[in-house]
Amino acid sequence: MSTFKAPKGTYDLIPPQSAQYLAVREAIAAPLRNSGYGYIETPGFENVELFARGVGESTDIVTKEMYAFETKGGDRLALRPEGTASVLRAALEANLHKAGNLPVKLWYSGSYYRYERPQKGRYRHFSQVGAEAIGAEDPALDAELIILADQAYRSLGLREFRILLNSLGDAECRPVYRAALQDFLRKLDLDEDTLRRAEINPLRVLDDKRESVQKQLTGAPLLRDYLCDACKAYHEEVRELITAAGVAFEDDPKLVRGLDYYTRTTFEFVHDGLGSQSAVGGGGRYDGLSEMIGGPALPSVGWALGVDRTVLALEAEGVELDLPSTTSVFAVPLGEEARRVLFAKVTELRKVGVAADFSYGGKGLKAAMKAANRSGARYALVLGERDLAEGQVQVKDMESGEQTAVGLNEVVAELESRL
Repeated sequence: MSTFKAPKGTYDLIPPQSAQYLAVREAIAAPLRNSGYGYIETPGFENVELFARGVGESTDIVTKEMYAFETKGGDRLALRPEGTASVLRAALEANLHKAGNLPVKLWYSGSYYRYERPQKGRYRHFSQVGAEAIGAEDPALDAELIILADQAYRSLGLREFRILLNSLGDAECRPVYRAALQDFLRKLDLDEDTLRRAEINPLRVLDDKRESVQKQLTGAPLLRDYLCDACKAYHEEVRELITAAGVAFEDDPKLVRGLDYYTRTTFEFVHDGLGSQSAVGGGGRYDGLSEMIGGPALPSVGWALGVDRTVLALEAEGVELDLPSTTSVFAVPLGEEARRVLFAKVTELRKVGVAADFSYGGKGLKAAMKAANRSGARYALVLGERDLAEGQVQVKDMESGEQTAVGLNEVVAELESRL
């Protein structure tokens, strides 16, 4: 027994459960790959300032949750708490926006880190799949991303999730709303930290989950009542496009995402079977983020979906994914010569795409057949001295128990056709 354990708030992905996580990642990525999104991978850590500027100085992520450290060379770095700022930084650094084909459509998958109080559905290390469409202001892009996420969830068999939708306005109309909200918040009985947050970014107070705060927010001014004509028209087109695609959503005038960079369209995917940590993913438009981190004006939109939360949502609905067996054929050699011959057959099977495994360690027949059964293989290949002499191998159907002799030279083709 090792004296070491995974750090608090983290987890290990191990078989067979890890196959479910891989299937979820693949299902989320599949519609993106089918819609012109290319894969991008960024470092697990970045300059602290990238997140301070992009995510927001007043956010809990930056002030309380970010794992920040100083290198031996004096650089201030942070483990990435989210993916958008990193992806946009990489796209700008590689000048992808200058290639003449906007929007730049990217998807990614990886681990992210936040120092939070660990609880079910909320970890200090978590996995996400995300998508970003950089460099175009078009309601159809916002709608596309929402539709693709809905498609991904439904392909997994999820049915009980809800899509919440709102608009956060833009640089023209949000300042007017911000002033009205600040006037409202100043009259409330709030603690010093919350009042300070109200002065820096009052929309963040609307996102406060504490009941003592939420009770006081009844009657708070709503952003939808302050939207300019351009933002109203933009939001209405997003709504119409989503509706025309047959994707159900709920208008939520109080929805505020926890990052400062969002503008206009904002959305969240929630699942009521997850208790207090009901969000399984979310995103929105971030038209000003590029300029915040030193780039040109590049209106963009994106989302990130939690792999961990999606797995919990599947469990809550009792959805069992149809996962392919990791092994289709399990080879059981009896004797040294059989071991050499059968190992060569396993190699051949793998070359033609058949998932095959082998009884290693010189096990006897009984122990080897137990291993074959545990592997989930559909067929077992058993080769003994008599079979060798006759140039054949026994093929056992592990479901029916039926066993047939097949010529050694024909067994690969036979199994390939059966599977």
